[in-house]
Amino acid sequence: MNKILLTIRASLFWVGFFLNALFFGLLSPFLFFIPSPKRLKILIGWARFGVFWVDVTCGLKYQVIDRYKLDRNKTYIVFANHQSTYETMALPLLVPAFSWILKRELLRIPFFGWALYHSSPIAINRSSGKSAIEQIKTIGKEKLDSGLWVCIFPEGTRIAPEKLGNFKLGGGILASHAGYPVIPIAHNSGEFWPKHQFIKNAGMITFSIGPEISTEGKKPAEILQEAKQWIEEEKKTFS
Repeated sequence: MNKILLTIRASLFWVGFFLNALFFGLLSPFLFFIPSPKRLKILIGWARFGVFWVDVTCGLKYQVIDRYKLDRNKTYIVFANHQSTYETMALPLLVPAFSWILKRELLRIPFFGWALYHSSPIAINRSSGKSAIEQIKTIGKEKLDSGLWVCIFPEGTRIAPEKLGNFKLGGGILASHAGYPVIPIAHNSGEFWPKHQFIKNAGMITFSIGPEISTEGKKPAEILQEAKQWIEEEKKTFS
């Protein structure tokens, strides 16, 4: 496919993407009057449209491998590698209602951040050190105890698909403190949606849901290492 057509398709996607964010941003003031569980059901519409629209405009789809048969009746902490914006749209469609651990600055993005505020996130100031860790431990456990899953990108930022960044300690500390099991999820979205690239490539992104990792009696670093090792090995199977 020539570059002009790819650029047109990508342009159509971005127009729809921003209009989608605009719609949910303008909707956000009304969400104050709706109970949290119903808000999450409404906001997932942002993810559904995004995944649908990038398929229609750019031919980008996804498939799921779940060899271990994820138990949706339990409560988990999800560790996923981070390569693009795509997984922020796809993950809410793959697992039950969850709370993101994310940087507080995202809530300041016009429209998108306004809606994100209503998704029950754990928004932290990453520069505050110990205070941020205490937030993750305290608020994260509250979310888990209420039945919400918690999802985190342990790398903290988007990483090229051929690499896997260092896992930050926060997610491991939460898992060790709260005692809930971890589910690792590996994917290769960056091969089709490269960081800082306007054009999106057609293809099939693979999401692989890993085995339950017990956190009982384990140190944060040990939990992180188990999750990282599984994701690293699983990513090799996508090649």
